Amino acid sequence: MATKVQQVGIQMYTLRDQTEQDFLGTLRKVADIGYEAVEFAGYFGVTAKELRETLDDLGLAAPSAHVGLDFSSLDNMQTALSREIEYAQELGLQYIITPGSPVPANPSLEDVISLIPFFEKASEMVRAAGMKYGYHNHDFEFKKVNGQAIIDLWLEKIPAEHMIAEFDLGWVYVGGANPVDYVSRYAGRVPLVHIKDFDIAHNETDLGMGQVDFSRIFDIADQAGILYYIVEQETYASSSLESAKQSLDYFRKLNLI
Repeated sequence: MATKVQQVGIQMYTLRDQTEQDFLGTLRKVADIGYEAVEFAGYFGVTAKELRETLDDLGLAAPSAHVGLDFSSLDNMQTALSREIEYAQELGLQYIITPGSPVPANPSLEDVISLIPFFEKASEMVRAAGMKYGYHNHDFEFKKVNGQAIIDLWLEKIPAEHMIAEFDLGWVYVGGANPVDYVSRYAGRVPLVHIKDFDIAHNETDLGMGQVDFSRIFDIADQAGILYYIVEQETYASSSLESAKQSLDYFRKLNLI
């Protein structure tokens, strides 16, 4: 196993039923469970100052946030993103991650390439504010266009220093690719990974109950430059909080925390 340099965090979207009711209270529950870090997907009207104070009080790191882009036009995107960047700066985030993009069901090369200016402009804005910009995949980015996966087309055309990859390892698997291969291929460009498991029928499962080979990821984590394992569950058997607890127990059993 990798030496313990990675922090285990949770994407707060996992606890969306909780955060909608009590955002700051949910952060306290996350800290009580034992998580070391959180990744945001919205702030529920809380000011950056109050959120920063809460995180400091709870001893939680907050490296990143998912911030959707307005792909309707570059002007609209910049207007909306500038507000998010200002908040992220005050909060002290390191990474702003685009959580997905509007790729058609049967994309052409033009469809794929047409999104690159949005990523490049977003990256320019984020980097100018002293943070790093990244992209989070689902499964559709592994569709082949002209014989090449969409995600590879983007990551090859956009320099590594301009866009990191936050690989969701479960969605990489569902997309028909090997998560270990992708983490290895883009070593040094993958400071955060999403830890999500799926069974052979591509149904989401509790961590360790599916088909995703996390052990090999953990073995190469240091070499690949992974700093954060971010748990994200979109479905759960009992409750979001119980799922969050079970996910952290998975890391404890492996002596990774």
